[in-house]
Amino acid sequence: MKTCRLYLKPGKEESLLRFHPWVFSGAVATVEGTPDEGDVVEVYSSDRRFLGAGHYQSATIMVRILSFEPVETGPAFWNERIGRAYELRRSLGLAGQDAGSVYRLVHGEGDNLPGLVVDIYAQTAVIQPHSAGMHRDRRNIAAALRETLRDSLARIYCKPEGALPARTGMAGGNEFLFGEDGGDARVAVAVENGLTFRIDWMKGQKTGFFIDQRDNRALLERYARDRAVLNMFCYTGGFSVYALRGGASLVHSVDSSAKAISLTSENAAMNFPGDSRHEAFAQDAFRFMENIDGRYDLIILDPPAFAKHKDALRNALQGYRKLNMTALKKIKPGGIIFTFSCSQIVSRTDFRLAVFSAAAQTGRRVRILHQLTQPADHPVNIYHPEGEYLKGLVLQVE
Repeated sequence: MKTCRLYLKPGKEESLLRFHPWVFSGAVATVEGTPDEGDVVEVYSSDRRFLGAGHYQSATIMVRILSFEPVETGPAFWNERIGRAYELRRSLGLAGQDAGSVYRLVHGEGDNLPGLVVDIYAQTAVIQPHSAGMHRDRRNIAAALRETLRDSLARIYCKPEGALPARTGMAGGNEFLFGEDGGDARVAVAVENGLTFRIDWMKGQKTGFFIDQRDNRALLERYARDRAVLNMFCYTGGFSVYALRGGASLVHSVDSSAKAISLTSENAAMNFPGDSRHEAFAQDAFRFMENIDGRYDLIILDPPAFAKHKDALRNALQGYRKLNMTALKKIKPGGIIFTFSCSQIVSRTDFRLAVFSAAAQTGRRVRILHQLTQPADHPVNIYHPEGEYLKGLVLQVE
């Protein structure tokens, strides 16, 4: 088996000595050998000190470090890493408790498996590789999932489409790695905090459901009683269903995708059959909000990422300002706004400043009641602050 080595430029080892798990292409002086996309390579300082080993790919992030010590990435490695991730979720009361549970089993760098996401929907595990190395190792990952989850697992689906960088040349198709499509099994029925959701893990966005908003949905439920609720960018209607259970007087769900609206309506009806409080609209968010003056006193703003790379940051912040300013202008006095950014490159400070600017332009008095983030099954590696991608604020508007 070939062993390729990367040698860094002088002084570029400092981030690895602080256990940051990324090696950028600009830090690399020479490459010894000819690594293929997804190979495990060793990284050395300019004075030939071993720094770590990780997955290689020809991209800006050239190596994602799997270990800061020499390592063999055989079955024992994958069993240990995935087993450790599972034990954390079990200790949180998310795994091993309910056959219909929904949780993130592996969260990339937060679980020392950079480039890998694994979400669990009842008996289905959905793997999403974000690097060439994790895609190449998908069968080893599947074997470790079967070893860890055993009889609670009926199928494993690998979903690289839309996640793998095209430049790797490895943008393979989605596939079953264990089990198979049992007809309607492609839409899982799973339970979150006692509420039931149909999750299209085969064709839905990301892995099918935004698990990262679980705790924030539960918080919203506490604010919903007797309020008129508007859920913008509703996707599958998670916030809407929680608002209904919280006693909202009405809940309107809006998304530009007709398919998302269909699934939202199905989720609302499954939990609250025949409930006339809910209505869903397949419309553009900004256009819908033009004519909502004083109609709602609880608004959720959970848009898709406005920026996926640094070059788009300025436009993204303008988008957040515009969206929040519209909601701040039009919400009833005394209303509550749950507002979020899921863009990794938008810092917590940048997002808060965008919302502050929006509030200042409206002239309304606004207070921050909560500062929100992702739940514990989306852990943040303390040496990799970029992993804290979800930012949220709960605002009270006078």
